[in-house]
Formats: sequence, C-alpha cells, structure tokens
Amino acid sequence: MMDGDSYRWRPPKTNYLPHNVDVDPVVEEFEIPLGKASDHENAAYFEKMKLAAQEFNIVRPKGYTVSYHATSEMEKHHFGQTHPMKPWRLTLTKSLVTAYGMPFAMDNYNTRHATYEELNSFHSSDYLDYLATAAPEDQPRDLDNPDKDVKFNLGGSDCPLFHGLYDYCSMSAGTSLDAARKICNKQSDIAIAWGGGLHHAKKSEASGFCYINDIVLAILQLLRLYPRVLYIDIDVHHGDGVEEAFFSTDRVMTVSFHKYQPEVFFPGTGGLNDNGPKSEHNPGAHHAINVPLNDGITDEQYEHLFKSIIGQVNTTFRPSAIALQCGADSLAGDRLGRFNLKVEGHAACVRFCKSLGIPMILFGGGGYTPRNVARAWAYETSIAIGADQNIPAEIPQHAPWRQHFVHETLFPTLEQSMSEPRNNKNTEKRLRDIVAHVHEQLRFVQHAPSVQSVIIPPDLGPIRDEVEERLKEERGERERDEAERRVKEQGLGVEGEMAA
Repeated sequence: MMDGDSYRWRPPKTNYLPHNVDVDPVVEEFEIPLGKASDHENAAYFEKMKLAAQEFNIVRPKGYTVSYHATSEMEKHHFGQTHPMKPWRLTLTKSLVTAYGMPFAMDNYNTRHATYEELNSFHSSDYLDYLATAAPEDQPRDLDNPDKDVKFNLGGSDCPLFHGLYDYCSMSAGTSLDAARKICNKQSDIAIAWGGGLHHAKKSEASGFCYINDIVLAILQLLRLYPRVLYIDIDVHHGDGVEEAFFSTDRVMTVSFHKYQPEVFFPGTGGLNDNGPKSEHNPGAHHAINVPLNDGITDEQYEHLFKSIIGQVNTTFRPSAIALQCGADSLAGDRLGRFNLKVEGHAACVRFCKSLGIPMILFGGGGYTPRNVARAWAYETSIAIGADQNIPAEIPQHAPWRQHFVHETLFPTLEQSMSEPRNNKNTEKRLRDIVAHVHEQLRFVQHAPSVQSVIIPPDLGPIRDEVEERLKEERGERERDEAERRVKEQGLGVEGEMAA
C-alpha cells in the first residue's frame, strides 16, 4: 500500500503546455490603455455596428467565403513599456473593423490556444519547454550588459521574457492554425489572422520580436491538402524564418519584399542573389525570391514591382494556396520602417493577390505605429470581403477609441503620417534590374513541380478534434451559436435584405 505522504494527485495539465515538465502559465494581465466597455455599452455598440453595416451596404461576398480569426486575450499582453511591439494594435484594428460593420460579412471565430503538439510540429521540444518554463523578467538581461548570454535568444531587449509569454505565443499560433484549417476544410476562401505573421522565429530560437513562427505552422497545415504554397512577405523586414524553414523544398516558394541594408538593418539577410540552395540538385534552388529595397519607395513603385514579380511567379509556380504576410511596418511613419508607403499602396498587394482567385491566408506581422497598423489591416479586411468601395474614408464617429487615430481618415497623407517623406533612394533602373533578375531566376523553375505525397506533415486531426470538443463544452459555444443564429435571422450581411 502506498504511503499517503508520497503520493499527491495532480489535475491534468492544460493541453497547450509541455507534458514533460512541471509548469503553470505565468500571466499578469496588462491593463490596456484604452479602457473596457460594460455589457450595456457593448450591446449599444452592437446596434451601431448593425446600422453601419446597413448604411455602408456591408454584405457577404458572392461566390466565396471570408473568415476572421482572433482572440481578444492576446490584446492584454505587454512586451514592456519601451518595447516597440504593442499587442493592443489588435484592439485598434478590431475597433475599425467592427465600426464599419465588417463582421456581418464574415465568419468570425474566437480561436483557441495552439496545443503543445501543434507547436512541436515545427519547433523543437527543448525550445518550447524553455519558452514555457522561463520566469518572466521585468528588465531585459542585456540592458546593462550587451554581451550577456541569453538562452535561445530569450530574455534580451529584442525578445524579452514578459508575463504570459507562452500564453501569448500559443494564442498567436492558434489564430493562424485555425485560419489554415478553415482553408483546408473548404470552409473559407480567404482567412484573416492579424494576430499572426511572426516571420522571424526559427525552429529553436526567438528572433526579431517573434517567438513562434505561426506562418510555418500554418503552411505545414496547407501542405497537407495543397501541392504548392506561395508565401509572400510585404513586411519591411526580410521574412528569414519562413524562408529558412522551407529552404530545401519546391513545394513552397517564398517571395519577400523588404528593406535591405545588411550592416545596419535587421535581419541583414535577403539579398537579390539569395535565391535558395546553390546546388541545382536541391529541390529548393530558385524557390526563394528576395526583393531588396532602399529607403523611401513610393506606392506607385511598390505596386508596379509587386504586380510584375508576383504575376510572373503565379504564372510559373502556379500555387494552389497563398500565405500573405501583411506586416504594416512598411507603411510611412512607422516607428521602425523606412518606406513612403500609404495605406492604399500597401493594400494594393492584398487586392492583387485576391484577384488571382487562389485560397489565401492574410497574416499580420510587424507594425509599430498602432494607429496606422489598424488602418491598413482594417482596409485590407474590407478588400477581402469586397467592401473597399463602400466604406467611407472618414472613420465612423462611433468607432471606439477614435481619438487614438489622431487624424479622422482611414487614408492619412504622407505629411500626416510623418513630419516629412523620406528621400527615395530607389531608382527606376534599380527596380527594372530587380524585376529582370527575378524573371531570370524563374526561368530555372520547372513550372509547377509535381507532388508525390509520400511524406506529409504529421496528422494532428485526432488531437485537434478532442481538444476542440472539450473546449466547446467549457466555453458554452452552444449559447453563442444560438445568439449568432438570431443575428443571422435578422438578415444582416445578406445581400438584398438591407434597408434602402
């Protein structure tokens, strides 16, 4: 008989935590500097959303479905007072998306945490275990000593150990994985996950404010169904983590548009001649396209460059799905960015990709001036649902925290976004040379590669189904489903049933 003092019952561990170490999530909620609405205020705001949807003719698009994947719990986390990454930019984005009544045109999902097994499908176990067990630190280790060693690049000024870090990472990955699953299940044609897009994280290392590479996890899911995935990155920084993850495969082509000044600008990779493995015998050769840019590129230059390159990539590679990272630090006036792009120029990339008619995930990414991040992602959401011609440029009066946008328009000018535009160092000749180089690289791509699905990413279906069923019971989603049904019965978001 076992001695009672030597046995202690422990409740089952939360499924998204490591199973081989003792850990409880350490969470200290950060008070978002935007206030919190009461239930009465939320109900009143919902009525204003419905009126806005009617006024702006926000209806479900014909012939395709758009889904929106998010969890408000992400917004409560905080990287540190001086850190440029501000998760409450997602709150501002939600403010605009809802103010225009866009949710009525989409399937809206409150996503769950990614499980440990899901994260482990790309990231190493020792890295995940440390990420979950490392104690939060109020001050970066390298603040006083720049040479201070940090394990897995965690704990420095770049990737601090903040309160609730593992929770935050699991939720971010959860939004992107949910988007990928809806694409794979044919429940969605365009899936939006603004909480994802953290493209720098490596298999066993954090990098550039990114801890978990949710894009890689999502693409691995897409590869279970789709033969070829095109990854496009319009963040101001090179999408090095995603490129590295799929470096030696011809089933994923990565195309990154970014500022390139390796001596002074992070991450210092992604030169024009960096086109994948040098060996022609490696399937990944010529499947990494990099578009290095200088300071000050304009909307017109960027759009022309994007269409010239992505149009040819689509013709040659013939992707069956697109993963588009919409990092908003490429906008003018960004705290870290160096371009002269306006919201319209940034969004033109989303519009062009949508026109290709290929299943697509829209990810978030960088963006360190929250009000401009929110403008771009809200407008790009309107493009996804086909309402970009309907919504007015003036931010609705009932939009929560409207005063945080400074200017009342969805499309600020360069002068409103920054004190003065940056000097444009991108010559027309240089841009023509880039296009010519990319087209030359694509000549070596043997059209669409054939795919023999002998080795495919691991099947997480049984784990996913068990987790989702349990969470559905815990969260009482049946009640929310009933509430959603009542809203649909009112005819909102159905073309032909709006008020004249």
